[in-house]
Amino acid sequence: MDGADKYGLSQLHQLRGRVGRGRERAYAYFLYPSEKPLGEVALERLKAVAAHNELGAGMQLAMKDLEIRGAGNLLGGEQSGHIQGVGFDLYIRLVGEAVAEYRGEAEEKAADMKIELPVNAHLPHDYVPGERLRLEAYRKLAAAITNEAIDEVLAELVDRYGEPPLPAKNLIAVARFRVGAREAGLSDVALQGNFIRFSPAQLPESKVMRLNRMYPGSQIKPALDAVLLPKPKTARIGGRDLQDAEILEWANTVIEAIFAASPATQTAG
Repeated sequence: MDGADKYGLSQLHQLRGRVGRGRERAYAYFLYPSEKPLGEVALERLKAVAAHNELGAGMQLAMKDLEIRGAGNLLGGEQSGHIQGVGFDLYIRLVGEAVAEYRGEAEEKAADMKIELPVNAHLPHDYVPGERLRLEAYRKLAAAITNEAIDEVLAELVDRYGEPPLPAKNLIAVARFRVGAREAGLSDVALQGNFIRFSPAQLPESKVMRLNRMYPGSQIKPALDAVLLPKPKTARIGGRDLQDAEILEWANTVIEAIFAASPATQTAG
């Protein structure tokens, strides 16, 4: 490939992937002009594509590309501040699992979780410097499916970067909330208009009565396999919407009261 210094990292990786068929060994040569010095960014790209040539290299190259070009707002508050970052983390985990499975290194998989609540949860730039470090921290937290694993990630963050600021604490709280929601059999807790949706949800009559008593105005949607609870406020009249730690605490209370298995059910199981 002539003029390889002018191509982006993803282009170099994709073009290299076109070389070779089946068991035939092939080589990709990246050429650049020798009469002029190579730019720093171009040199970094060529070094990266040369260093990563094994299965799963695309993930490593994507991380390197983030490091070279910067991630913009992808890993900052504007994108991940309201939990969009959790979806990105899930994507990172799924890619890692797919590569590990292909290599025969697959680990226990957790059910997918969708948490979309108004929570300012992210790793601030001035707390974890560098896109690559933040991406790695997000990946570890997304892969943590027990409170013990979350404790380990938190301990590492404190050890490396000090006491986490409020947005980072909120991110840890969201991770712990995901653990509790998963244990209660939920896979979707999300804002839907003026309601908070909990799904899947098939409640016995006793839980339906408790739901109507504790959370008036709730709606059961059998066709959607979901329960909709009115969006919580600080007061019924003139109150503001709950957010951040407040709404996580409220949602945890809902799960414990309505969706968590009763002791009798757990014993029977």
